[in-house]
Amino acid sequence: MANGSKPPLEIRIGEPLRARNWMLATAESCTGGLIADRITDIPGSSDYFAGGVVAYANEVKMGSLGVSEAALVEYGAVSRAVVLEMARGACKLLNAQMAVSVSGIAGPGGAVPGKPVGTTWIGLAVPDGAWARWFCWEGDRRQNKIFSAEAALQMVLNYLDGERKLDNTPSEKA
Repeated sequence: MANGSKPPLEIRIGEPLRARNWMLATAESCTGGLIADRITDIPGSSDYFAGGVVAYANEVKMGSLGVSEAALVEYGAVSRAVVLEMARGACKLLNAQMAVSVSGIAGPGGAVPGKPVGTTWIGLAVPDGAWARWFCWEGDRRQNKIFSAEAALQMVLNYLDGERKLDNTPSEKA
């Protein structure tokens, strides 16, 4: 790490998860497994990474993660409600104490009224609560996936570092 830069987030989450004896799970849609890939690049991550679900189709979100059809119909797959249900479902499915979830519009198509390309929601669930954050990236498809994975890992680290004001989402963005 030249010039005093910090290690990558996927390295920095390991020790705090080990210290809590927690397992982390991922529930990914637009990132397609990129978060899990980054975590599993780290030797020893099996100590704290339970696994992940790539739930790209709504049927997988409902069938594997327990996302309600009502949330998908009312808010859409790219919403606060859905990422919170995805994260809670991943905790349950994978017997993990913490899960991070992502759903977004990576682009170049897929925009809908009120949800432009780059719109992304990240959810985090732990035993004492759940939070969601909204982002709107301005990169191409690959960049938006990378930005989303980085933001998801940052949200995990923020929680592990004691931050509890993780929700940046006004209710009207649901």
